[in-house]
Amino acid sequence: MMFLPLGCFLPRTAFLLLLLFFFFSSFGPTQTEVVRSISDCADFLLNQSPPQIPNILEDGKILNQNRYKPICQTYRNTRTFLTLYDTKERIPVFSAIKFGQDKIPGKRPKSPKWMIEPQLEDESADKNMKRDKNMEIDNKKEGTYEYQASNLDYQNSEPYNRGHLCPSSYASNKTTKTSTFTLTNIVPQVKSFNRGSWAKMEKCVKCFMEKFCNNSNGVTEGYVVTGAQPGDKYLNERVVVTGEQRGTKKLNRVNIPSLLWSAFCCYSVGHRGWLASAHWGENVADKSQDEYLKTKSLNDLYKDLNDLYKDLKVPTFNIFPGTKCPPDMDVSMFYPELHKSCKCPPY
Repeated sequence: MMFLPLGCFLPRTAFLLLLLFFFFSSFGPTQTEVVRSISDCADFLLNQSPPQIPNILEDGKILNQNRYKPICQTYRNTRTFLTLYDTKERIPVFSAIKFGQDKIPGKRPKSPKWMIEPQLEDESADKNMKRDKNMEIDNKKEGTYEYQASNLDYQNSEPYNRGHLCPSSYASNKTTKTSTFTLTNIVPQVKSFNRGSWAKMEKCVKCFMEKFCNNSNGVTEGYVVTGAQPGDKYLNERVVVTGEQRGTKKLNRVNIPSLLWSAFCCYSVGHRGWLASAHWGENVADKSQDEYLKTKSLNDLYKDLNDLYKDLKVPTFNIFPGTKCPPDMDVSMFYPELHKSCKCPPY
């Protein structure tokens, strides 16, 4: 018996539509930006191993999935870095990026447009971050979102400004640099701290990774995780008189972190081993222009963070669990090899 091609029995248009159906169905579903698990966006973590954050993220599991949302930050259909976002305090818990160098790295946007994450408000929304003003909102009078910060929250916010957790300077190309300007990667940070000792730390770490972080293939590669510890104050905290109850109501929307921390780890071919260190500082004004954040070990960071959770029986912070990152290393011993423009702490 002779079998005729399917196209012989279908009109041309129907046949083409059928071919298109089989073509697109052969691909897996597109992963949404707000994902269910950290493991869905683990490529930005060393060994794909999520940090240990007490009461929030333990053994790779988010303990309160209604409050904490993992975001595969996506811009122009490209995943750029990872954020775990606190929808109650409306600030990120941490952001993580894989540091590298492209042949054409691109420059920081001159006039960046701040963006938001549409899927935090509507799970069916587009996966790409969008400009704040383009997002449709229900509460147009307040101009705010239910599960994330908006530009309005940061208006008249002295002495704070928008502080990146994942800085644009760590991004390896123009797309990634632009994507860091999402409000889900931002915390209220004291201006002089943000532009002073914190900025110098970011510059120093970038210089260090460019010089020393080279994998076995000779490619620049490092992993950075930066986080914020929630405080007891809120941005633009104000009291409003409610007519009927003749009482007051605090409009607490965006938490002001009490402390910011950052840690990095990488392999160095030149030193035939792993390198790691950490920095952190209270979210207060720098005392002088000559202030620096001290370079310390991962264990030093864990001790300070664990002190904030003294009530827990086993308070265990670990930014790079299951890796070979040296917990007691302080990389400041390498700073004499870096140029003064790197703005590393005095050694």
